[in-house]
Amino acid sequence: MLDDIYHALDPVAFSVGPFAVRWYGIGYVLGFAVAALLLYKVSKRWKLRIDADSVLTIMVCVIIGIIIGARLGYCLFYGNGYYLSHPLEIFAINQGGMSFHGGLIGALVSGIVAAKITTIPYLTLADLGAIAATLGIFMVRCANFINGELWGAPTDLPWGVVFGGAAGDMPRHPSQLYEGILEGLVIFAVLFAMSFKKPTLPRGSFIGVFLVMYGVFRVLIEFVREPDIQLGYLAFGWVTMGQVLSLPLIIVGAAVLIYAAKTKRPQEGIRRSSSSSDRPDTSTQS
Repeated sequence: MLDDIYHALDPVAFSVGPFAVRWYGIGYVLGFAVAALLLYKVSKRWKLRIDADSVLTIMVCVIIGIIIGARLGYCLFYGNGYYLSHPLEIFAINQGGMSFHGGLIGALVSGIVAAKITTIPYLTLADLGAIAATLGIFMVRCANFINGELWGAPTDLPWGVVFGGAAGDMPRHPSQLYEGILEGLVIFAVLFAMSFKKPTLPRGSFIGVFLVMYGVFRVLIEFVREPDIQLGYLAFGWVTMGQVLSLPLIIVGAAVLIYAAKTKRPQEGIRRSSSSSDRPDTSTQS
């Protein structure tokens, strides 16, 4: 019989004087950096007209959208009414509390702004974003594991982890790693492989697959993930808020895939204005 695996990871990566850098923050920063690189590289392989300035504009919009959406989503979906009576606590991001589903909504809404500014078609932007986001999801889920948060239900499997603290002394599913592997690496592998298909799949194909796969994986993982203590199970002794929020993703993703298959619109980059379409591009990159 294997000995229990004890969680003994420090959530603080390093400190400089009173300033502490946490793995969670590093996960976000690396995730955004990798996302920007993937977005740029895939757009070049698709031969889309997207320059570095546009990538920067997209990332600024999306970062703002994700942070605001993730925080507001947590307060709305998981706050259980606490933030209605303590509204100033909404701004206490340093105390933790971010929701993936809220962050996704924030990213999709801010993507509309980015599409308007850059003139890149929204669904092309969403497709590129779907591919780019997956490795960031993996990194943040790994940071969740390092933090010893969002642990799973008790298990007697040999890889169960004793998180201690509020999680108690019983081995639990490392559900953070399950999510990182399925929602991050597996979806990335599928979408990245799809991105090499010739001709390039029509607009909406990638975000549609992302939404369906994420929704399915999240619903399944919730069966071995401990529900948030302030909410518990919502119904039948097994339905969680994560499942309730993920089921619509499957429906919306399927609808987007049907739309993409029917419209068959090609992926496009920055749209040239009619006044400059006949003139050579004399702009320089810095």
